[in-house]
Amino acid sequence: MRFLRLLSTAAFGVLALTATANADTWRFGLEEIEGSVQYSYAERFKELVEKKSDGDISVQLLPYGKWGSTYSALYDAIQGGAIQLGFGSGALGGTVPESQLLNLNYIMPSDQWVTARGLNSDTFLKSQAWQQSFRARSLVPLAELPEGYQVWTANKPIHTPADIENLHIRVMDNSLLRATYKAYGASPTSIAYGELYSALQQGQAEGNIQPVFAHEEMAFYEVQKYMIFAQQSQFVATMMGNADWYDGLSDAQKAMIDEVTATLVREGYDIQTQYNKERLATIKNKSDIKIIELTDKQQAQFRKMAKPVRKTYVKEVGPRGQQSLNALLKAFKEAEKADS
Repeated sequence: MRFLRLLSTAAFGVLALTATANADTWRFGLEEIEGSVQYSYAERFKELVEKKSDGDISVQLLPYGKWGSTYSALYDAIQGGAIQLGFGSGALGGTVPESQLLNLNYIMPSDQWVTARGLNSDTFLKSQAWQQSFRARSLVPLAELPEGYQVWTANKPIHTPADIENLHIRVMDNSLLRATYKAYGASPTSIAYGELYSALQQGQAEGNIQPVFAHEEMAFYEVQKYMIFAQQSQFVATMMGNADWYDGLSDAQKAMIDEVTATLVREGYDIQTQYNKERLATIKNKSDIKIIELTDKQQAQFRKMAKPVRKTYVKEVGPRGQQSLNALLKAFKEAEKADS
Protein backbone atom coordinates (compact mmCIF):
# COMPACT_ATOMS: atom_id res chain seq x y z
CA MET A 1 0.00 0.00 0.00
CA ARG A 2 3.08 2.24 -0.11
CA PHE A 3 2.08 3.07 -3.67
CA LEU A 4 -1.30 4.49 -2.58
CA ARG A 5 0.32 6.66 0.07
CA LEU A 6 2.71 8.02 -2.53
CA LEU A 7 -0.11 8.83 -4.91
CA SER A 8 -2.02 10.65 -2.18
CA THR A 9 0.81 13.18 -1.94
CA ALA A 10 0.90 13.77 -5.69
CA ALA A 11 -1.82 16.39 -6.01
CA PHE A 12 -0.15 18.39 -8.72
CA GLY A 13 0.36 17.74 -12.43
CA VAL A 14 2.70 18.51 -15.25
CA LEU A 15 1.39 22.05 -15.76
CA ALA A 16 2.17 22.98 -12.18
CA LEU A 17 5.62 21.51 -12.51
CA THR A 18 6.23 23.53 -15.67
CA ALA A 19 5.25 26.74 -13.94
CA THR A 20 7.60 26.25 -11.00
CA ALA A 21 10.69 24.95 -12.76
CA ASN A 22 13.33 27.31 -14.09
CA ALA A 23 15.06 27.18 -17.46
CA ASP A 24 18.06 25.29 -16.05
CA THR A 25 15.94 22.50 -14.55
CA TRP A 26 15.79 19.16 -16.31
CA ARG A 27 12.64 17.33 -15.24
CA PHE A 28 13.06 13.54 -15.29
CA GLY A 29 9.85 11.47 -15.33
CA LEU A 30 9.98 7.91 -14.00
CA GLU A 31 7.58 5.03 -14.54
CA GLU A 32 8.31 3.66 -11.08
CA ILE A 33 8.01 4.77 -7.47
CA GLU A 34 10.79 5.86 -5.12
CA GLY A 35 12.98 2.96 -4.04
CA SER A 36 12.90 1.37 -7.49
CA VAL A 37 15.68 0.60 -9.95
CA GLN A 38 14.65 3.53 -12.15
CA TYR A 39 14.65 5.89 -9.19
CA SER A 40 18.10 4.84 -8.00
CA TYR A 41 19.48 5.17 -11.54
CA ALA A 42 17.88 8.61 -11.87
CA GLU A 43 19.32 9.68 -8.51
CA ARG A 44 22.81 8.89 -9.77
CA PHE A 45 22.09 10.65 -13.07
CA LYS A 46 20.98 13.73 -11.12
CA GLU A 47 24.05 13.60 -8.87
CA LEU A 48 26.49 13.28 -11.75
CA VAL A 49 24.87 15.91 -13.98
CA GLU A 50 24.63 18.47 -11.21
CA LYS A 51 28.26 17.84 -10.25
CA LYS A 52 29.62 17.93 -13.79
CA SER A 53 27.66 21.09 -14.62
CA ASP A 54 28.96 22.80 -11.46
CA GLY A 55 25.40 23.31 -10.33
CA ASP A 56 24.32 25.12 -13.50
CA ILE A 57 21.80 22.34 -14.14
CA SER A 58 19.31 20.99 -11.62
CA VAL A 59 17.63 17.63 -12.23
CA GLN A 60 14.14 17.25 -10.77
CA LEU A 61 13.01 13.63 -10.30
CA LEU A 62 9.33 12.86 -10.86
CA PRO A 63 8.48 9.29 -9.79
CA TYR A 64 5.27 7.51 -10.73
CA GLY A 65 2.26 9.57 -9.68
CA LYS A 66 3.97 12.95 -9.79
CA TRP A 67 3.13 13.46 -13.47
CA GLY A 68 -0.21 11.62 -13.70
CA SER A 69 -1.51 8.07 -13.48
CA THR A 70 -1.09 6.66 -17.01
CA TYR A 71 2.18 6.02 -18.78
CA SER A 72 0.86 7.72 -21.89
CA ALA A 73 0.57 10.95 -19.87
CA LEU A 74 4.30 10.77 -19.17
CA TYR A 75 5.21 10.06 -22.78
CA ASP A 76 2.94 12.87 -23.98
CA ALA A 77 4.60 15.27 -21.55
CA ILE A 78 8.06 14.36 -22.85
CA GLN A 79 6.94 14.65 -26.47
CA GLY A 80 5.44 18.07 -25.72
CA GLY A 81 8.49 19.29 -23.80
CA ALA A 82 6.78 19.81 -20.42
CA ILE A 83 9.15 17.11 -19.12
CA GLN A 84 12.60 16.97 -20.70
CA LEU A 85 13.65 13.42 -19.80
CA GLY A 86 11.92 10.19 -18.90
CA PHE A 87 11.82 6.43 -19.00
CA GLY A 88 9.66 4.40 -21.36
CA SER A 89 9.25 0.62 -21.28
CA GLY A 90 6.51 -1.82 -22.27
CA ALA A 91 3.71 0.71 -22.62
CA LEU A 92 5.93 2.89 -24.84
CA GLY A 93 4.93 0.69 -27.76
CA GLY A 94 1.80 2.78 -28.19
CA THR A 95 3.94 5.87 -28.78
CA VAL A 96 7.02 4.35 -30.42
CA PRO A 97 5.89 1.05 -31.99
CA GLU A 98 9.48 0.02 -32.81
CA SER A 99 10.32 0.11 -29.08
CA GLN A 100 8.35 -3.12 -28.68
CA LEU A 101 11.54 -4.78 -29.89
CA LEU A 102 12.75 -4.82 -26.29
CA ASN A 103 9.72 -6.89 -25.27
CA LEU A 104 10.49 -9.79 -27.60
CA ASN A 105 11.04 -12.99 -25.63
CA TYR A 106 14.20 -15.08 -25.85
CA ILE A 107 16.36 -12.68 -27.86
CA MET A 108 18.64 -11.42 -25.09
CA PRO A 109 21.80 -13.17 -23.84
CA SER A 110 21.52 -15.13 -20.59
CA ASP A 111 24.37 -13.02 -19.19
CA GLN A 112 22.68 -9.83 -18.01
CA TRP A 113 25.92 -7.83 -18.11
CA VAL A 114 26.35 -8.71 -21.79
CA THR A 115 22.79 -7.55 -22.36
CA ALA A 116 23.42 -4.21 -20.64
CA ARG A 117 26.52 -3.54 -22.72
CA GLY A 118 24.90 -4.57 -25.99
CA LEU A 119 21.85 -2.40 -25.42
CA ASN A 120 24.00 0.65 -24.69
CA SER A 121 26.51 0.12 -27.48
CA ASP A 122 26.70 2.49 -30.42
CA THR A 123 25.87 -0.48 -32.64
CA PHE A 124 22.35 -0.51 -31.26
CA LEU A 125 21.61 2.69 -29.34
CA LYS A 126 23.08 5.00 -31.99
CA SER A 127 21.88 2.95 -34.94
CA GLN A 128 20.01 4.99 -37.54
CA ALA A 129 16.84 2.90 -37.35
CA TRP A 130 16.58 3.09 -33.54
CA GLN A 131 17.28 6.80 -33.46
CA GLN A 132 14.83 7.53 -36.28
CA SER A 133 12.12 5.48 -34.58
CA PHE A 134 12.15 7.89 -31.65
CA ARG A 135 12.93 11.03 -33.62
CA ALA A 136 9.80 10.48 -35.71
CA ARG A 137 7.86 10.97 -32.44
CA SER A 138 9.80 14.03 -31.22
CA LEU A 139 11.91 11.89 -28.89
CA VAL A 140 15.55 10.81 -28.76
CA PRO A 141 16.83 7.60 -27.04
CA LEU A 142 19.75 8.33 -24.71
CA ALA A 143 20.35 5.10 -22.77
CA GLU A 144 18.90 1.68 -22.05
CA LEU A 145 18.37 0.38 -18.51
CA PRO A 146 17.86 -3.39 -18.12
CA GLU A 147 16.13 -3.89 -14.77
CA GLY A 148 16.45 -7.63 -14.38
CA TYR A 149 14.65 -10.71 -15.62
CA GLN A 150 10.89 -10.53 -15.99
CA VAL A 151 9.43 -13.13 -13.65
CA TRP A 152 6.00 -14.71 -13.87
CA THR A 153 3.76 -15.15 -10.88
CA ALA A 154 0.56 -17.20 -10.81
CA ASN A 155 -1.73 -19.10 -8.48
CA LYS A 156 -0.76 -22.39 -10.07
CA PRO A 157 2.62 -23.89 -11.02
CA ILE A 158 3.91 -23.28 -14.55
CA HIS A 159 6.45 -25.64 -16.08
CA THR A 160 5.29 -25.97 -19.69
CA PRO A 161 3.14 -24.05 -22.17
CA ALA A 162 0.26 -26.36 -21.27
CA ASP A 163 0.33 -24.93 -17.76
CA ILE A 164 -0.04 -21.35 -18.96
CA GLU A 165 -2.89 -22.10 -21.38
CA ASN A 166 -5.86 -19.73 -20.90
CA LEU A 167 -4.18 -18.08 -17.90
CA HIS A 168 -5.42 -14.50 -17.50
CA ILE A 169 -2.00 -12.92 -17.15
CA ARG A 170 -1.49 -9.19 -16.89
CA VAL A 171 0.75 -7.60 -19.50
CA MET A 172 1.60 -3.97 -20.12
CA ASP A 173 -0.53 -2.24 -22.75
CA ASN A 174 1.58 -3.45 -25.65
CA SER A 175 0.34 -5.33 -28.71
CA LEU A 176 3.54 -7.35 -29.05
CA LEU A 177 3.35 -8.56 -25.44
CA ARG A 178 -0.23 -9.62 -26.03
CA ALA A 179 0.86 -11.47 -29.18
CA THR A 180 3.67 -13.18 -27.27
CA TYR A 181 1.47 -14.50 -24.49
CA LYS A 182 -1.23 -15.51 -26.94
CA ALA A 183 1.48 -17.52 -28.70
CA TYR A 184 2.11 -19.30 -25.39
CA GLY A 185 -1.63 -20.02 -25.16
CA ALA A 186 -2.35 -17.59 -22.33
CA SER A 187 -5.10 -14.95 -22.21
CA PRO A 188 -3.22 -11.66 -21.74
CA THR A 189 -5.00 -8.69 -20.20
CA SER A 190 -3.87 -5.09 -19.64
CA ILE A 191 -4.47 -3.54 -16.21
CA ALA A 192 -3.09 -0.24 -14.90
CA TYR A 193 -0.06 -0.70 -12.64
CA GLY A 194 -1.75 1.06 -9.74
CA GLU A 195 -4.78 -1.23 -9.98
CA LEU A 196 -2.88 -4.48 -10.36
CA TYR A 197 -2.62 -5.52 -6.70
CA SER A 198 -6.38 -5.41 -6.21
CA ALA A 199 -6.96 -7.09 -9.59
CA LEU A 200 -4.76 -10.02 -8.54
CA GLN A 201 -6.36 -10.10 -5.12
CA GLN A 202 -9.87 -10.18 -6.57
CA GLY A 203 -9.04 -12.65 -9.33
CA GLN A 204 -9.49 -10.22 -12.22
CA ALA A 205 -5.96 -11.31 -13.20
CA GLU A 206 -4.53 -14.75 -12.47
CA GLY A 207 -0.90 -14.03 -13.26
CA ASN A 208 1.59 -11.21 -13.48
CA ILE A 209 4.90 -10.35 -15.18
CA GLN A 210 7.41 -8.09 -13.41
CA PRO A 211 11.08 -7.90 -12.42
CA VAL A 212 11.63 -9.30 -8.93
CA PHE A 213 12.06 -5.89 -7.30
CA ALA A 214 8.67 -4.75 -8.60
CA HIS A 215 6.95 -7.88 -7.29
CA GLU A 216 8.34 -6.98 -3.88
CA GLU A 217 7.92 -3.21 -3.75
CA MET A 218 4.29 -3.42 -4.91
CA ALA A 219 3.67 -6.50 -2.70
CA PHE A 220 2.25 -8.51 -5.61
CA TYR A 221 3.74 -11.66 -4.07
CA GLU A 222 1.20 -11.37 -1.24
CA VAL A 223 -1.60 -12.36 -3.61
CA GLN A 224 0.20 -14.97 -5.75
CA LYS A 225 1.29 -18.52 -4.87
CA TYR A 226 4.07 -19.25 -7.37
CA MET A 227 6.99 -17.30 -8.81
CA ILE A 228 8.35 -18.71 -12.06
CA PHE A 229 11.79 -17.91 -13.50
CA ALA A 230 11.70 -18.68 -17.23
CA GLN A 231 14.49 -16.27 -18.31
CA GLN A 232 12.30 -15.24 -21.24
CA SER A 233 13.15 -11.55 -21.19
CA GLN A 234 14.65 -8.75 -19.21
CA PHE A 235 12.64 -5.67 -18.32
CA VAL A 236 14.25 -2.78 -20.22
CA ALA A 237 13.46 0.91 -19.83
CA THR A 238 14.63 3.39 -22.44
CA MET A 239 15.85 6.72 -21.10
CA MET A 240 14.69 9.26 -23.66
CA GLY A 241 14.59 13.01 -24.07
CA ASN A 242 12.43 15.52 -25.86
CA ALA A 243 14.06 15.92 -29.29
CA ASP A 244 13.79 19.72 -29.48
CA TRP A 245 15.17 20.09 -25.97
CA TYR A 246 18.06 17.75 -26.71
CA ASP A 247 18.89 19.42 -30.03
CA GLY A 248 18.98 22.77 -28.22
CA LEU A 249 21.67 21.62 -25.81
CA SER A 250 25.26 22.69 -26.31
CA ASP A 251 27.79 20.17 -27.59
CA ALA A 252 29.34 20.17 -24.13
CA GLN A 253 26.01 19.31 -22.51
CA LYS A 254 25.38 16.47 -24.99
CA ALA A 255 28.88 15.14 -24.31
CA MET A 256 28.17 15.33 -20.58
CA ILE A 257 25.01 13.23 -21.00
CA ASP A 258 26.98 10.66 -23.02
CA GLU A 259 29.65 10.53 -20.33
CA VAL A 260 27.13 10.15 -17.53
CA THR A 261 25.07 7.46 -19.26
CA ALA A 262 28.25 5.55 -20.15
CA THR A 263 29.18 5.52 -16.46
CA LEU A 264 25.69 4.36 -15.55
CA VAL A 265 25.79 1.26 -17.76
CA ARG A 266 27.79 -0.53 -15.08
CA GLU A 267 26.14 1.24 -12.18
CA GLY A 268 22.68 0.46 -13.54
CA TYR A 269 23.62 -3.20 -13.84
CA ASP A 270 24.92 -3.22 -10.26
CA ILE A 271 21.79 -1.45 -8.99
CA GLN A 272 19.37 -3.90 -10.55
CA THR A 273 21.46 -6.91 -9.50
CA GLN A 274 21.50 -5.75 -5.89
CA TYR A 275 17.83 -4.77 -5.82
CA ASN A 276 16.59 -8.01 -7.34
CA LYS A 277 18.77 -10.15 -5.08
CA GLU A 278 17.71 -8.31 -1.93
CA ARG A 279 14.04 -8.14 -2.90
CA LEU A 280 13.90 -11.87 -3.70
CA ALA A 281 15.31 -12.58 -0.25
CA THR A 282 12.63 -10.33 1.26
CA ILE A 283 9.88 -12.14 -0.66
CA LYS A 284 11.16 -15.51 0.55
CA ASN A 285 11.37 -14.29 4.15
CA LYS A 286 7.95 -12.66 4.21
CA SER A 287 5.94 -15.30 2.37
CA ASP A 288 5.63 -18.96 1.56
CA ILE A 289 5.53 -18.33 -2.19
CA LYS A 290 6.96 -21.26 -4.11
CA ILE A 291 9.87 -20.60 -6.49
CA ILE A 292 10.04 -22.49 -9.79
CA GLU A 293 13.08 -22.29 -12.08
CA LEU A 294 12.46 -23.70 -15.53
CA THR A 295 15.08 -26.06 -16.91
CA ASP A 296 16.76 -25.42 -20.26
CA LYS A 297 14.49 -28.06 -21.80
CA GLN A 298 11.38 -26.40 -20.41
CA GLN A 299 12.55 -22.96 -21.55
CA ALA A 300 13.13 -24.35 -25.04
CA GLN A 301 9.40 -25.10 -25.38
CA PHE A 302 8.52 -21.47 -24.73
CA ARG A 303 11.43 -20.25 -26.88
CA LYS A 304 10.12 -22.19 -29.88
CA MET A 305 6.65 -20.68 -29.48
CA ALA A 306 8.01 -17.15 -29.05
CA LYS A 307 10.27 -17.04 -32.11
CA PRO A 308 7.51 -16.47 -34.72
CA VAL A 309 6.51 -13.30 -32.84
CA ARG A 310 9.63 -11.67 -34.29
CA LYS A 311 7.93 -11.76 -37.69
CA THR A 312 4.78 -10.31 -36.11
CA TYR A 313 6.86 -7.45 -34.75
CA VAL A 314 8.42 -6.64 -38.13
CA LYS A 315 5.06 -6.92 -39.89
CA GLU A 316 3.47 -4.51 -37.42
CA VAL A 317 6.15 -1.81 -37.32
CA GLY A 318 7.80 -2.04 -40.73
CA PRO A 319 11.40 -1.79 -42.04
CA ARG A 320 12.77 0.19 -39.08
CA GLY A 321 11.70 -2.68 -36.88
CA GLN A 322 13.70 -5.21 -38.86
CA GLN A 323 16.70 -2.87 -38.99
CA SER A 324 16.54 -2.29 -35.24
CA LEU A 325 16.25 -6.03 -34.57
CA ASN A 326 19.29 -6.67 -36.77
CA ALA A 327 21.26 -3.97 -34.95
CA LEU A 328 20.31 -5.39 -31.56
CA LEU A 329 21.30 -8.95 -32.41
CA LYS A 330 24.59 -7.67 -33.87
CA ALA A 331 25.26 -5.64 -30.71
CA PHE A 332 24.69 -8.70 -28.52
CA LYS A 333 27.08 -10.78 -30.65
CA GLU A 334 29.75 -8.09 -30.35
CA ALA A 335 29.31 -7.86 -26.58
CA GLU A 336 29.50 -11.65 -26.21
CA LYS A 337 32.61 -11.81 -28.40
CA ALA A 338 34.30 -9.14 -26.29
CA ASP A 339 33.83 -11.41 -23.25
CA SER A 340 35.24 -14.52 -24.94
